[in-house]
Order: sequence, then C-alpha cells, then structure tokens
Amino acid sequence: MSPTMSGSLLHSLLPWNDFSLPHLLLLLSGILAICCSAWLLLGQKKSLPSLPPGPAGLPLVGNLPFLDPELHTYFAAHARTYGPVLKIQLGKKLGVVVTSPATAREVLKDNDVVFANRDVPVAGRAATYGGSDIVWTPYGPEWRMLRKVCVLKMLSSHTLDSVYELRRREVRKTVGYFRIRAGSPVNVGEQMFLTVLNVITSMLWGGTVQGEERESLGADFRQVVSDMTKLLGKPNISDFYPSLARFDFQGIEKQMKGLAKQFDRIFEKMIEQRLKMERDEGSESKDFLQFLLKLKDEEDAKTPLTMTGVKALLMDMVVGGTETSSNTVEFAMAEILNKPSVLSNILNELETVVGKDSIVEESHIPRLSYLHAVMKESLRLHPALPLLVPHCPSATCTVGGYTIPKGSRVFINVWAIHRDPSIWSDPLEFNPERFLHGKGDYSGNDFNYFPFGSGRRICAGIAMAERMVLYSLATLLHSFDWKLPEGEKMDLTEQFGIVLKKKMPLVAIPSPRFSDPRLYE
Repeated sequence: MSPTMSGSLLHSLLPWNDFSLPHLLLLLSGILAICCSAWLLLGQKKSLPSLPPGPAGLPLVGNLPFLDPELHTYFAAHARTYGPVLKIQLGKKLGVVVTSPATAREVLKDNDVVFANRDVPVAGRAATYGGSDIVWTPYGPEWRMLRKVCVLKMLSSHTLDSVYELRRREVRKTVGYFRIRAGSPVNVGEQMFLTVLNVITSMLWGGTVQGEERESLGADFRQVVSDMTKLLGKPNISDFYPSLARFDFQGIEKQMKGLAKQFDRIFEKMIEQRLKMERDEGSESKDFLQFLLKLKDEEDAKTPLTMTGVKALLMDMVVGGTETSSNTVEFAMAEILNKPSVLSNILNELETVVGKDSIVEESHIPRLSYLHAVMKESLRLHPALPLLVPHCPSATCTVGGYTIPKGSRVFINVWAIHRDPSIWSDPLEFNPERFLHGKGDYSGNDFNYFPFGSGRRICAGIAMAERMVLYSLATLLHSFDWKLPEGEKMDLTEQFGIVLKKKMPLVAIPSPRFSDPRLYE
C-alpha cells in the first residue's frame, strides 16, 4: 500500500471534520485529569492513618460480649493497654475512646465543629420527643436557637439572681426537714434531689403546683429520672445494629417511652393550666414556661419553636438539672464526712464568713474559697457525666494520629483524665487544697480538668449547678453536725450511668449545731 493510499485510509477512518485537534486535546486532558484524580484519591486513601488500636473482638458482635457495666473503668483499663485513643467495636458501630488531655483537646477544641453532633441513642430519642432537645439536636440553627433560649432566658446570671428566693425557700425547707428528723438517719441524696427539683420546677412553671401535690410530684419524679438516666447509660443492641432497632430486643425503647409519657402528662397539665390562667385571668407569670409559650407564638422567628420543642426543653431542665446536682452534693458530703480535716477546714471558713448566729446566704458564697475547692475536687473524682455525652464526627478526621471515621461514637473519658497519675499527684486522694488560690475552673479551656465538658456542647447549666451545690453544701454543713449510723462505714463506690451516682446512698444522722431555733426556720 502506498503512503498516499494509507494516508487516505487513515483520513477516512478518523473523522477529522467532526473531531478536530482541539477536541482531541480536550478529551485527552479530561482523561488525564480523571486519572490524576483517581491516583490522588488512591494515594490519599493509602496515606490515611490507621484506625486506633483496641482489644480484639468477635465476628459480627465485636467487643459487645466483653463490655463491663462500669464503662468508665472498663474504658480506662483498656486505655492503659492501648493508649489515649482506642477503638471498641460495638456491633456495627465503631466506638472510639479518648483518654488524654491532648486528644480531648483535638476533639473538643481543634475539631470542635466536626465533633459538634451527637450519636443519638434510641433511648435518647425516645426520651426527648425524637431528639428535639438541646442534648441531642444536631448542631445547626435549631440547636443554636434552643441553647440561646436556655442560656439567656433560663440560666443567665441575671435570671438566677432574680430567683434566689426560690432557692432560698427550698433549701430552708430542707433544713426544716432535717431539723425535725434530728438524731435519725436520713437519705441525703434523696432530700437534695427533691430540693433541686422544687427549685427547677418553680423556675419552670412557678406556683402552678402547690402544697402536697408538689411533694408527691417530687417523689415520683426522682424514680422516673433515675430510671431514665439508667436506660440512657445502658448498652442497647438497637444502637449497635440499626437494622434490628424495630425489634427493640431489650425493651429499652418501650421502657423509655413509658417513662417519657409520665413526664409528658405532667408537662401537658402544666401547659394547659398556664394557658387557662391566661385565658381566664389574663395574668402573665414570669416563669420559664410562660416565656416559652410566648416564644412559640412568634410568627416572625427565623427558627420557630414548636410545642414539641417546648416540652423537650422542659425535659432537659428537669432531667438534666436534678440528678446531676443532687448526686454532686451527695458525693461531696460523703467525701467530706470521710475526711475530718476537710470538714474542720470548711467549718472554720463558715464560722469566719457566716458566723455562728446567722444563716448562710448566697451572698456569702463568693468568699467561701475552700468550699469552692471542695466542690471542684469532688467533681474531679466524681464528674457528673463520666464519659460526657458521646460525640459523633460529621466527617472523617484524625485524632492522636489515628483515623476517626465519620459516624463513630466518640467517648471522652473525663473520669479517667481526672484520675491520671501523670497529671495529678495522689489522684485517688480527696484533696481540695489542689484547687485553692483560684486554680481550676469550669470553662473547658483546661483539658486536665473539664467536668462540664468543653467546646460548643459544654453544659449550659454550669452557673445553676455551681450555685445550687455550693449553697446546699454550705447550709447543710453550717446548720448540722453529721455522722454515720452506728457500725456503718463510708462506702464511696460509684455506679456508672450517663450520670454517675453513688452506689450506696449516703444515709447520715444530722444533729443541730445551734441552739437558736430561729436559725432552722
């Protein structure tokens, strides 16, 4: 075949008129770009750090069969073997446990936005109207609206100052209760729960519930709140195998819905009474429920508040604010009674600041620096939420040199960090002196000590908790001498849950410290 013929054949085979050289170059460039992108992605995939180390599990179930109910100590033990970032395979769900200040900082500060969401458990969704509250709502406009409502209207310093008389009234009622039962054993945690509950419900719906009805309401609430927090901290197959959730094998969702209905009936009653008062009397109360109902009716709100949102916020206040604060008072009282030198220092400070012939007022609290240190030390040893609330990364990222996949359940073991011997001297010793002279705060900026969490999801109720705990402790210790029943020894054993509690309730005997009965009115 001659060159001329071959050129003609080539020209006939390649339709140059339809596919010009620029088109060809463009096609080749596109193919090259696709190849380069694929190569880069493959290279990135190969260069991603490995998953964290962790204990070996079984096929399909992972580490589920080996979980200890005391998760905070179980995770801490594995961290000593596998390091500050470890993985726990929970069925289909990958759990990641973070157990050092440096890695906690990476999660809660350096990658705060990525980790700002929650891995919502089935029990949490059932308890809070589908996860419509501050704790479980995904990070975004709705969550920001809910948090703003709580922080600015319910839990601001101005609001807390304005309702001091509520706290004072309820704490004085508790003093009166202990005075009547002087010389007899009393359940300290139970009474403190009722005190905190009455303060919170007074802030929520004011004088809607009065007298005996309110007392019975408090007793009912404590059991329900305890059961709810227990279910929230219980491993649930439905969370680890989402495809099986509809079967609810452990019955956790059913139980939680039943408990939530008890609250819902109470909320419905309070809302109806509040609306009826407005219709019949035209009165406007200044309680939190009144504010929420007004906010719900604002048509021009950028992010509207629904009635479901109102109830979810009420649930947050009641469940989130009661057991955490009362358990903290109970742990602190137990540690104080277990260490006479600490009790002596507190009483000396109270005598200096308050005096023997006066009752404790909140105005005294800022000058009780040793008592502040006692609260901080109690929260170091017994943080209210030992694993905080699990976080969930919205994108795959790196923590501690390891890959943390999107959608993982990330636990921050603040309990273990607070007891780390490389950070704290004599970490198991109750020693308030380590927090004197302004050391330690609740801001979440110090990742050696952050009992209320850190970052965007830091606890919204810190100011409320601090006031209730310090005022309650000061009043109980100033008003009474305390001792254990004859033959009893102090047991400081903890029981794990999403909220840490004392395994054996603190039962102690109060004796009035002052002869003037007016100090107990």
